[in-house]
Amino acid sequence: MLRIRFSRTGKKGQASFRIIVAEAHAPVKGRHVEIVGHYMPTRDPKIAEIKKERVTYWISKGAIPTDSVASLLKKEGMENMDKYIVKPRDLKRKKKKGGDEEAQPVPTESAAPKAAAPAAEAPAPQETKEETPEPPAEGETKAEA
Repeated sequence: MLRIRFSRTGKKGQASFRIIVAEAHAPVKGRHVEIVGHYMPTRDPKIAEIKKERVTYWISKGAIPTDSVASLLKKEGMENMDKYIVKPRDLKRKKKKGGDEEAQPVPTESAAPKAAAPAAEAPAPQETKEETPEPPAEGETKAEA
């Protein structure tokens, strides 16, 4: 699977990035298919040079931009980048109080009457203190108690 991603270049403290099309499992500084742009965030103003027609071509061929590249492309005026941007709220998982399982979806109105029906049944009888005798204390026998 092809990805459109950043490849860091530049010296320490003066980062600049190439925007490349590469295989998803290829090393970041390894082999790439094509360089489709450059991004220099340390300049004032930030410089982004992108070959938009090539990016569009690779997306049509199935390449997927990373979240950060998609955000940059959106800022540069490319459309339909929202579907590639992962929002922070989508990353969080809702957890139940007791465990690591994901929270169950909220039932809709059609499922609500079904859930309410079992609750209408009579509650299970609870044991009373009279029915369950306490065990004898240490040193006592059943006759003494």
